Amino acid sequence: MERLQSKAEQLGIRLSEKQLEQFQCYYERLIEKNKVMNLTAITEYEEVVDKHFVDSILLGSVKELSGKKRVIDVGTGAGFPGIPLKIVYPELEITLLDSLNKRVKFLNEVIEELGLTGIQAVHSRAEDLAQDAVHRQQYDICVSRAVANLATLSEYCIPFVKQGGYFISYKSTQIEEELKQAKKAVQVLGGTLEQIETVQIPGTTIERQFVMIRKSGTTPKKFPRKAGTASKTPIE
Repeated sequence: MERLQSKAEQLGIRLSEKQLEQFQCYYERLIEKNKVMNLTAITEYEEVVDKHFVDSILLGSVKELSGKKRVIDVGTGAGFPGIPLKIVYPELEITLLDSLNKRVKFLNEVIEELGLTGIQAVHSRAEDLAQDAVHRQQYDICVSRAVANLATLSEYCIPFVKQGGYFISYKSTQIEEELKQAKKAVQVLGGTLEQIETVQIPGTTIERQFVMIRKSGTTPKKFPRKAGTASKTPIE
C-alpha cells in the first residue's frame, strides 16, 4: 500500500501500519467478492487506491473530521466513502446505508474482518430510514458518493442531518446546472448551500468537488417522500 501511503501523506494524513493493513485487507475482500457480485467496475490496484480509497478520504482536507462525530453514508455500495473514512478517522461513529441486502452482508464481513468498532451497516432505503426517529436529524455529517442528481440526493440525505450539521455530496466537475436545479430542494429541506470545495487526487488530473450544504433549519415531516418519488419528481 505504498501508493496509498504516499498519496495520503500528500493530503497531510499519516497512516499507521495497522491502517495500511486494514486497507490491504479491504482491497483483497473487495476484489474477491466482486467476482461473485457487482461491487465495483474498478478492480486494478492503482485505480482502486486512487478512485476509491484516496477519493473517499479527500473529504478530510476540506472538513474537520477529528472527534466523535456521527456520520451516515447514504448509498454506500461497496463501502465508499464510509469505510475508508472510518479507517483513517477511527473516532467517527459511522452508519453505512444501502438498499441491497447482499451488499450490507459484504460490508458487515469487512467491518468484522478489519476489526472496526463504532460502525454499522444498515439495510434500508433512505426514504424509510430518514423517517425513523433513531436516525432522523441525528447526524453531524451525511456523506454520499451516490450517482444521483443533487435535488434527489438532498431529499435522501438532508433529513438525516441535525441542525448545524452538514450534508456533503461527492460530485465530479461541471455541476453548475445541477446546483441550479437543486436550489429549491435544498431550501425546502432546511439546508443552505455554504460552499463548493474542489480537490485534486494527488498525482492525477482527477478533480473531486464537494458540495457543502449546512442544515440551517428543520426538515418538514413529509420529507423524504415515499420510495421512488424523489428520483421521479424531484422538488423544484
